[in-house]
Amino acid sequence: MAQIQQEKDRLNLAPKKFNMWIFLFTSFMFFMALTSGFIVYVGGSKTHELTIKLPQIFMYSTGAIILSSLTMFLASREAKHLQFAKQRLFLWLTIFLGIAFFVLQVFAWKALIDMHQHLVNPNASISFVYVISGAHLLHILAGLLLIINTLVKSYKNTPQVLNLYNMEMSSIFWHFIDIIWIYLYVFLLLNQR
Repeated sequence: MAQIQQEKDRLNLAPKKFNMWIFLFTSFMFFMALTSGFIVYVGGSKTHELTIKLPQIFMYSTGAIILSSLTMFLASREAKHLQFAKQRLFLWLTIFLGIAFFVLQVFAWKALIDMHQHLVNPNASISFVYVISGAHLLHILAGLLLIINTLVKSYKNTPQVLNLYNMEMSSIFWHFIDIIWIYLYVFLLLNQR
């Protein structure tokens, strides 16, 4: 009977997973639109180029999010091996690194402001840096909420099929926003003058 219920639970989760992929695709398109908008704005005009050097704090935040992707992978692996204490530990580390990424991004904005490069700027390429990193931070918040939900459920007596599902959904989303940030950071680095 328990086996039948687990199979029903697994089948009921498939549409939710599909919805996650649709959301990821739309997020991907959103970030592609932002970077395309940046390219069109710059469009070969010297007055529209990104004329600042990106604050080094962006590099540190990139390191934090890459590490968080590793800890998320380890949490998923431990969940599959029924090592729930280790799963929770790695989820906590992922949350900590996600928060560190968020804080470092805010400090990067402060560094931009200290360079007198504000969101509202005659050169909108600077504004694009704020908008792109801000939109990504909204995805980070969503990812952190998803991971916190997975962590809370891991402390409860959640059936393993649901535990693995929660881990998979959190992992897919977190790795996606990690890859997106690496793309965005490299894109901005390559477009600074």
